[in-house]
Formats: sequence, C-alpha cells, structure tokens
Amino acid sequence: MTSPRGALQNAPPPYEDVNLYASDTALQEAVTREGGAYAARRLNAFGIVCGSSEAMTRARLADAHPPCLTSHDRYGRRIDRIDYHPAFHDLMQTSVTEGIVGEQIDRMAPATRTANPGRQVARAATVYLAAQMDLGHLASLSTTAAALAALDGVAGLPDDWPALATSRSYDPRPLPVVDKHHIRLALAIGERHAGTDLRAVATQAASQPDAPDDRAFLISGQKWYVTAPSADGCLVLAQAPAGPSLFVVQRFDPDGGGNGLEITRLKRMAGVRSEAAAEVRFDRALGSLVGAQGEGEALVEAMLLHLRLDASLGATGLMRSGLAHALHFAEHRSSRGRRLIDQPVMGEVLCDLALDVEAAVALIFRLARAFDHTDDPRAEAWRRVMTPASAFLVGRLAPSVLAECLECHGSDAYGDELPLARYVRDVQAPGLAHGPGNILAVEVLSTLQRAPEAVATVMEDLQLACGEDPYLLAAHARLERILCEPRLLDRRGRDLAASLAVLAAGTLLRAHAPPAIADAYIATRLGSQPRQAYGQAIDWADRDAILARATPNR
Repeated sequence: MTSPRGALQNAPPPYEDVNLYASDTALQEAVTREGGAYAARRLNAFGIVCGSSEAMTRARLADAHPPCLTSHDRYGRRIDRIDYHPAFHDLMQTSVTEGIVGEQIDRMAPATRTANPGRQVARAATVYLAAQMDLGHLASLSTTAAALAALDGVAGLPDDWPALATSRSYDPRPLPVVDKHHIRLALAIGERHAGTDLRAVATQAASQPDAPDDRAFLISGQKWYVTAPSADGCLVLAQAPAGPSLFVVQRFDPDGGGNGLEITRLKRMAGVRSEAAAEVRFDRALGSLVGAQGEGEALVEAMLLHLRLDASLGATGLMRSGLAHALHFAEHRSSRGRRLIDQPVMGEVLCDLALDVEAAVALIFRLARAFDHTDDPRAEAWRRVMTPASAFLVGRLAPSVLAECLECHGSDAYGDELPLARYVRDVQAPGLAHGPGNILAVEVLSTLQRAPEAVATVMEDLQLACGEDPYLLAAHARLERILCEPRLLDRRGRDLAASLAVLAAGTLLRAHAPPAIADAYIATRLGSQPRQAYGQAIDWADRDAILARATPNR
C-alpha cells in the first residue's frame, strides 16, 4: 500500500548522498591517530563525492555494462581495443583527480613528505572511500601505485613515467606513452601452469646483443590473468638468462604499433565487472629490464606488499559500506510494531558485525602507518609480518560480514538496485588476485623462516600493547607456544596468520576504542566460548553504545 503521494509505507529512505568520511567515526579516529589528520578536510570533501547518488549510479552502470573487447578493426587489422562504459571513465577521473597514485610516491614530493609524514595513511583513507563507490576501477590505480613505490630508485623505468603516472589528469586514450599526459601500469605475472610459483614462469625474455640498450629484451609467452590489460604499460615476469626477471612492456610502439601484445580473451568474472581481466599473449614484445636479471621475484614480492594493503583497504571499505546499509535499513524498517534495530536478535547481529568492521579499520590503518616509515626497522618488521597476516584476516571476514549485512536486508538486497549484492560478488577478487588465504598463510611462515627477527619484533610490540588484559596476554602466550613448536608450524600457518591479526586488532581496540567496543571484541574473539554465527554470545555487551558509534545516521 502506498500513501497518496506515492511513498512506500515502512520502507527506508534511500541511503545516498551520505558523507562517507564524516559518518564513519572509526575511520576518522584511525586517520587522526595514525598520522593522516592533515588531510581531514580533503577526505571530508572526497567522502561527499564517494557517497553521492551520482557516484552510486555510475558504479551501478559500470558494473551492469562490463568492458568489451574488439580484437580487429573492419579491415582485419589487430587492434585489441577494450571499450568501457562512460560511467567507468567518470569513476576513474574521480579517483585519479583525488591522487590515489600520486600520494604513493615518496620521491615525487620530498618537501610534502617532510611536512606530512602520514601521507600513506591519508592515501589509505582515499582508497577505502573510493572502494565504496566501485572496487573494479581501483585495480590499475593500485597496480600503478604499487609498482612505482616498490620500484622507486630501481633502474629500468623510463625517467618520465613516475610523473606521468602521478598526474591527476586522467587520460584513457589508446595512444603511445609519448603522446599521453597520464599513464597506468598493469601486472602480468601468473601463468596457467605455474599458479603462484614465481620461479616457474615459462614466459621467455631473449636478449638483443646488437641493440644499443643492453636492457632491451624480446618477451614471448602467455599470461593467464592480467587485470586492466588496457593499461599503457605492463610489468611482466619472464625467464631471462640469469633467472626470473621483471620487464616493462609498453602497450604501443612509439609509432602506434601494437608491440607484440595480444589480448587472447577477456575473462567472465563473477565480480569487479567494471574493469577488464584478460589472458594476454606476448609475441616478441619489446621490453625493458627493470632492476637486474634474476631479481624479478624480489621485485614482485615488494609490489605485492603494497597491493595487499590496497586489497585489504578495499575489502574493509566494502565491509563498512555493507554495515552502514544494514544499519540504515534496520533503523528505518519496522516489524511487529518495533524498529528492526530495537529487536534483540537483529540488534545483536548488527552489534557483532560492527565489532569486526571496527577491528578491521584499526588494523589496516595501523598497517598503513608502517608504510609511512620506510626507514624504521620496527615499521619494516610490521610491514613484512602484518601485511599478509592482516590481509588473511580481512579476506576471511569480509565475505561473511557482507553476506550477513545482505541478510539483514532480506531478499531485496540480492538485486542490483542496492549495492550489497555487488559488494558480495566483488569483495574476494583483489585477494584472489594478489594472494588467496593459503598463500598469505605460507607467506607468514616464510617470513618467520627468512626473517625471524621481524616476527620477534612484532611479538615484542604486541606483548607491550597487551598491558594487563588477561585475554590479550593469554592470546599472546598461545602465539608464543605456536612459534616454539617448529615441527607443527607448517600445519598451523592459517592459525598463526589469523591469531597475529586478531591479537593486533585487539590491542589496538583496547588502546584506542571505547571500552564497549574493546571489551566486546576481545571477549568474543579471544575468549573461550564457541561461536558459529554472528549475534552469538554477545548478549552481555553494551549494544546501544556499539551501534550508536557505528551508525551513519547521526
């Protein structure tokens, strides 16, 4: 039944035109605490843009109209053109203008770096907010930023590429780099037979002894999964005479030719449909060696640290948006004479979800601060250990949180009018591309073997942060026992990764969150009472305080 004006009865108003920064208390506090307060005004303005009805419409259109490949022109010439919906370009322009790539690069603005030591934290907040518009459009921006940060000072990238990549003027034109004012980079690593084994790549790099540049190689091979294949350059892992090495391959020759790069097909992905993912073939493509021969694995691993931070930020942003939608719905929808949020079962589920979202925000922004202090050995240890551990935890939480948020709405949320179904489809894609759960767990174990001092440093920091909290101290002691049983470590990789991240989140909430948040999170996540679903064993918590902090409707 509708009212005379046509308004639906017992239906929430649209959740749009919301300032995603100003309505997110946990985010604001994390940005301030970790050093990004100088950017608060800019983030507030960007929060308005990302939460606007226009941004939601663009994201919906970009998802509904995936990119299309045209392999040949009307005359049969190979062109490998990928056409995107205009809404995708609008999203790209928004994020490029905001500086998602530019904020990443230290050497581009040393004076700014000195004045604003929290630049990585501010950038992290930008990624977190932009992901709530659309996750797919961030793919090539994250790869570009990760490549430039990891390769800063490494020989091989053309001198003008950092300036072009950090330009805030989006340029999607399919032209040679010399004709563009903004460029993006893709990453071509994985192969069908090799999986995540970087040493087993079959793509070959043949040197050119007669070439004037001793860094010039011809790249031949097939890459199984390349995100954003329409980028202007591609970082390719290939076998050189001295072992796996990294090469940069431009999409076009300076004269506009195709440079031996062919898109075999676009993948039909379950999520992140706004951006393309493809199988790509290199047929004697001209590439330039980055770094030294044999350093490819180390360079890729350095890039993966940055990519995993961005993947965790994107997943955390989607978790926050899903929770905000669920809270908004429960606050405006009634059943049996009571608002949904006032009904104990619903209220406790939302309260429980809010704890995981708050913990993820605290954990990931603490990690972002470690990327700001590149010369600090303790920050380096945190990056090496806690990047895969944090990505592991967030990657396990996000699908469950979003599925539960969708259930809080009911079946209507499973359609594409609301963004929740898209969030559920999208949230696992970055993690799968840059490290599934088992790979992340193995990476934590690998760090323990290769750099035990880094793990010892993190454990020392966590012990100090436990204070006198009995749950935190017990969790730390359990971690120590795991680390002291080397014969069983290979079987406990996932346990180790998750336990590190949960303990770190608990210490952060104990130190910085309101007692209602910290008490409930630590007792339920580090206590001994079994839990199989959200909303269990939390009836004792201060539900009203937790929900009041999480709600976007203030």
